[in-house]
Amino acid sequence: MDRTFQKFLQSKIDLSSVGVEFREDNAPYFCTPKGASIFGWAGVDGIHFCFIRGFGSMVFAISPMNSAPDFVHPLARNFADFLRLLLACSDEAALEQAWMWDEAQFEAFLQDNPPTQEQQRTLSELAEKMKLKPMEQPWAYIKELQTSFDYSKIKYTEDYYDTGMNPDAEPTIPEWKVYFEGNFWGHSGKDRAGTEIRVDQQFEWAGHHWTIPAVYSCSKGLVLDLCMCTHAEDIRKFMKKWDLHPENDSCEYFTQEQQMQIDLDNPLCLDFIPRLDLNGKIMRTSHGCSVVFNPCLPDGMINETEAKWALEHYDLDKSYGWMIFRAAFPWTSKRRPEIKSLSLTMEQQSRRVPGPHFKTHAPGDSFSFSHPVSGTKYTLTVQELEQQTISHKRVGSDRWFYPTHFTAMSYTLSPKPDDDILIRDCADGDKPLEIAPITNHFAPEAQNDIVCVGIIGGADGPTAILCGDSKQEGLHVTCSALHFEPVSDDIEWRVEFNILQPLKKTLLLI
Repeated sequence: MDRTFQKFLQSKIDLSSVGVEFREDNAPYFCTPKGASIFGWAGVDGIHFCFIRGFGSMVFAISPMNSAPDFVHPLARNFADFLRLLLACSDEAALEQAWMWDEAQFEAFLQDNPPTQEQQRTLSELAEKMKLKPMEQPWAYIKELQTSFDYSKIKYTEDYYDTGMNPDAEPTIPEWKVYFEGNFWGHSGKDRAGTEIRVDQQFEWAGHHWTIPAVYSCSKGLVLDLCMCTHAEDIRKFMKKWDLHPENDSCEYFTQEQQMQIDLDNPLCLDFIPRLDLNGKIMRTSHGCSVVFNPCLPDGMINETEAKWALEHYDLDKSYGWMIFRAAFPWTSKRRPEIKSLSLTMEQQSRRVPGPHFKTHAPGDSFSFSHPVSGTKYTLTVQELEQQTISHKRVGSDRWFYPTHFTAMSYTLSPKPDDDILIRDCADGDKPLEIAPITNHFAPEAQNDIVCVGIIGGADGPTAILCGDSKQEGLHVTCSALHFEPVSDDIEWRVEFNILQPLKKTLLLI
């Protein structure tokens, strides 16, 4: 034990007025190093002071509320110097925060926080009983110590690396395994991990550079990882255009039409259908999932850990954005076949594009518009326009009161179009009202008819379409959003087009 520290304990001096409290309970925090011997607490934010086994009499400050890697800093080479620093600065606050200040800020803090009468009495007692003088240049002393200290020598407990206790911790990368009944976050069932078959194919398609690093042979089928590369500058332009940042990265901050356009603009989002040709037989996907890595995320947002792991495993360049899509293809036979030849065909899916708005007042009203791709001019004619309600029995709930009023419009289109024109209400419906308090904290919240999801990470927008055909030939029906009261004004409708991109590519994998 440090001799000065032993003498100090015998003196029974109370340092609580200068920010060093002594407690019987010295339970450590997640960031308290291994071998730490805690002797004092600041009384706020869990800040505590300790010696660490292997570092002699050096005194350290532990600050759990700091961000990694700034939890631990040395304050003094020994306990005597620690007391001398207290005599010079009157309180531990200046010592604990010195690591993030320059000398001017350090001196300004001391001037703005002169010692109280109680602190002066404590410091006088400390100087007299311990026969110590104040540190002459406290800033220079602390700065030189912290600059020369090798922080890599500090060892931590397992709690430090637990992301549940330390959100800043880098989780341990697990062994890379791919399962047929699984995704990037885990798997279900008892099937074994698939055997990785490297294919390392690279190609250009749909305006992106693609990498197919591997296919995995599993007991139930093949699993394929496809990696779509996006230039960081394209991502920055997209985020700037829509002013995307942590405070508005949700669909609830954008209209339905804006959400559709965001989905179209998002360079990290592409809908496509993959299929495999194995030994001359077509294999289609049964399920899939994706993770997105965005190198342009602003402060306050981080990429999914699983996306980082995928980039590490496949050695992908982190200066680019990546959408990594995993698709599962069940075997077409009962037994796992030998892979003699394998090719992949990718076909881009149709995309919903917003069109013009219009209002209708009564049956017989019409509206003309042109298709954005073909240029064909269509005329919509209203056949019926009727206020309707949904029975409360169909949407009843003990906790929520749901809107039930809507407007149904039947209409015809001339000339008869392909199945690529939809009509939707431009307005959002009324949100359900809570009529009984929640009793289960894990119960889901009531949602509107729009799914609100993250945007910057590359997720899709809403997918609900309130449109369908009646049994009458050429007659279409669409319904407005739901409201608590009948809508008295004319509803503003929007035309939407499903645009099919004729993009298709086939390449040999094995």
